Amino acid sequence: MRLLLVHSFLLAIGVAHASVTVYGPHVQQPYGTVTAARSASYTNAATYDDVVLTPPPLPNPPPPTSFGVQLQTGTVPGLSIPHQGSFFGFSIELSVATQVFGLNSSFLQVPFLNLMANIRERAGGVHVRLSGNTQDYATLVDSTPDGAALEKYHSISSIPTDTPPLIFTPEIIKMLAQISSLTNVRWYLGVPFNDTQNWHLQIAEVGESILGDYLVGLQAGNEPDLYARHGHRSSTYGPNDYKNEFGQLIQAIDADSNVPDKDLLIGPNLAGVWQPEHVWGTGFVTDFSQNLAALAVKRYPTDNCYAQYGIGTPRTGQEMLPSFLTHKSGQQIVSEYLNSTAYAQTEGLPFFMLETNTASCGGFPGLSDSFTAALWAVDYGLQMAYVNFTRAMFHVGGQSDYYNPFTPPVTNQSTFHQWTIGPVYYSSLFIAEALGSSNQSQVLDLQMNSDNEFTPGYAIYEDGQPTRVALINFVDDNSGASDYTASISIGGTVPSQVRVKYLSASSITQKYNITWAGQTFGDVFSSDGRPVGIVDVQTVNCDQTNNVCNVKVPAPGAALVLLSDEALVESDQGPTMTFPTTAWTKLHNTATVDPAALATSNGNKGIADSLASTSQGGGINGSFGLAHALPGVSALIAVCAFVCLESLLSYAVTGNSLLRTVLDTTLKNAR
Repeated sequence: MRLLLVHSFLLAIGVAHASVTVYGPHVQQPYGTVTAARSASYTNAATYDDVVLTPPPLPNPPPPTSFGVQLQTGTVPGLSIPHQGSFFGFSIELSVATQVFGLNSSFLQVPFLNLMANIRERAGGVHVRLSGNTQDYATLVDSTPDGAALEKYHSISSIPTDTPPLIFTPEIIKMLAQISSLTNVRWYLGVPFNDTQNWHLQIAEVGESILGDYLVGLQAGNEPDLYARHGHRSSTYGPNDYKNEFGQLIQAIDADSNVPDKDLLIGPNLAGVWQPEHVWGTGFVTDFSQNLAALAVKRYPTDNCYAQYGIGTPRTGQEMLPSFLTHKSGQQIVSEYLNSTAYAQTEGLPFFMLETNTASCGGFPGLSDSFTAALWAVDYGLQMAYVNFTRAMFHVGGQSDYYNPFTPPVTNQSTFHQWTIGPVYYSSLFIAEALGSSNQSQVLDLQMNSDNEFTPGYAIYEDGQPTRVALINFVDDNSGASDYTASISIGGTVPSQVRVKYLSASSITQKYNITWAGQTFGDVFSSDGRPVGIVDVQTVNCDQTNNVCNVKVPAPGAALVLLSDEALVESDQGPTMTFPTTAWTKLHNTATVDPAALATSNGNKGIADSLASTSQGGGINGSFGLAHALPGVSALIAVCAFVCLESLLSYAVTGNSLLRTVLDTTLKNAR
């Protein structure tokens, strides 16, 4: 664990002078009730916006609150393809890699490791895409001018959402490999499509060399159906042009002996301007079947681009809130891809939702960061599984995004603020446990309660037998009058009892302290990635005489019904191996450190990056790195680790001279 310990230790003593800039001509105007700001330093950061929306009125007529759910056994029509427990993954913007993952391969972000370990324990593994708008203009280089693993490069400003191009070093790929060795993360990377005459294949070369089997896909082009609109191609650029460029990429890869795996490409990665059928019609799949690892699209149900960039249709979170509190939302999104998921099956290829979330351009305040998003993502995720998407990646951006499943604090507050866990991360745990780790789970939309849009439900089958049932209640009514009871019956007979886990909040507009099975990741700035609290698994006794188990679902909320003890064990195999945060400059939020592990740690990079965001002006090198502030300090850390840790923790590091004094004194004592 030495990599983890050193990272937290160095963050504790880093000298930071950075600030976060949210770029854009428009400022999001909040709608609803705004509580007091939690930190004056974040008054302009979307991730910590305190706006709370007003729940919509109760449905009229209200949905029935008592109904039967009949589960068949054996040959069940309408089941999905078998799914892996790791179906629900994450798409992380490349520009925030060093903030989410760590500074480099020696300094890993402990909370991220914990968050991935939580899912690995439930699903057996995790899939993460590192790409986004920055992919096509990101360049892998041997080194950067100041030694950082990643830097924004502001000489070009032609990327959508005003995200500056990047240069990054192999340290980023090495960091991914370290993360995989600890948490079994599988990675998707992106090949730049900005220069199709001189392909930049370094990311494929280095990725395959360092990651090996942990690299499972290379995205070829990011939203090519938007290239013409963004000025990256001529106005006539179309599906045939993309196909031709894809073919040229394959030729370049075939000629590159440093890219041994030639069959990792993913396309066409459409944003929704072109229909997938337009690409299939070019012969894309049949011509390139030997090189394709998967087919993929990207889709957001709506956008908030007017508030961020002054383009598109003005929308507010309050206005859009009801459209996310219905089963119809997920159904409408996937309806555009039913032909394509079926086509992918006939061609023997997976079909990915490579990037998605509540709304493009960062989401909506009060909606994307509320319990609404958690319930919506559970329903939407299971709906994608039901219609045979193979994987779904929910996007993680920077400080200017409301929808992040998780967000680290900015560098200059990382010594006293922890991570903020968003509602969609809770959804990932729910779906991981719903599908389990057998990799044989098949999903069925139950269309229960007469297919009522406010009370959707799904059954999960393994080997023809129902193992779990997911029940959702979109209604916001804490009086209890809108809680519903689903009377579950099974062909043959029900078990004597079932176990139930609840995804809970007091309201669909609640933002933090959501609970999954009684555990929470707490409030803003309060999580190290480990769930807090006692696991609450409720037991419901069934009526075997009448073959029924009555399960209550609160309004709002979601329930995962585990139909056997085996299903419970498979979904959650006990305590997760997590990685404790090891050092802080404050006296609270500290944890123990293994001196032996710290003594053998090492690292030669400083804290040279400020926290980035996926928008221009996020700051470049605003945090004066430790390697520059204190040259050679990493060489001293291994020598003084046993003796000086407690001393360093007790000091507020206010300048280089004080820290040098402490280190000098400690070194003398150590000798």
